[in-house]
Amino acid sequence: MTQLLEHFADFSAAYQTLICDVWGVLHNGATAHLPACEALGHFRKRGGRVVLLSNAPRPASDLEPQFVRLGVPLDCYDTIVTSGGAAREDLARRAGPTGLRMLHLGPERDSNVFAGLNITLTDVADAQLILCTGPYDDEVETPGDYADRLADYHARNLTMLCANPDRVVQRGGKLVYCAGALAEAYEKIGGKVIYYGKPHLPIYSFVRAVAGGAPKALAIGDGMHTDIKGANAAGIDALFIADGIHGEDVTEFTQPHIEKLFAGAGLHAKAAMRALVW
Repeated sequence: MTQLLEHFADFSAAYQTLICDVWGVLHNGATAHLPACEALGHFRKRGGRVVLLSNAPRPASDLEPQFVRLGVPLDCYDTIVTSGGAAREDLARRAGPTGLRMLHLGPERDSNVFAGLNITLTDVADAQLILCTGPYDDEVETPGDYADRLADYHARNLTMLCANPDRVVQRGGKLVYCAGALAEAYEKIGGKVIYYGKPHLPIYSFVRAVAGGAPKALAIGDGMHTDIKGANAAGIDALFIADGIHGEDVTEFTQPHIEKLFAGAGLHAKAAMRALVW
């Protein structure tokens, strides 16, 4: 049964490692959630280790300038792991000494995921594969805008590497589409997709490697189909943050409603909170 929490302090005492989502927990893309950041800080002061696990389609080093801009304190975590970082490692391996011709489906701001690698950006006619980091303009575009492009990729039998499995995230009070939504649409027409990040198991092996095995770990996140599903698959306890991307679904923050929400998704969480507060 999912335990409903008002404060994180006592519940956190059973854990040594937090694997915490970023967008939806620590910020909403426009402003920092300072009580959540403070909760992580208190956990670290008690001797715990905090790993931020983000489906951002960029290297971990790209997140800290955003944190500074949004007001997320840089001392509330120990390390950052991103799906973009995992994608970059695979791209480096694929490119090797001979190079790789690649179509980048996504905004220019995500280019650091392949910057400096032996990769030549090209059009679809000459590409060996596609790297998807999101829509070109996520402020206005939807997966439906990409139907013709995706059909062309499929006709050419191109594999898509998805550097961000999230379907949507909150930006301020608005939901915007991510690479995961495009990858899902590509799969639906028969396209082959390789995913990096949550909920796929390889990213949790990477987290354990950088966190000394991540003993007594708790995953914290607002995405049922990324954070919670991934934690369930990896055998990690989960804390669900209700006031994130599923805020409209959590019409009542009651145990029966939360249990029904999880049962419908075939998932489970050790506990739930409206927002992370110490």
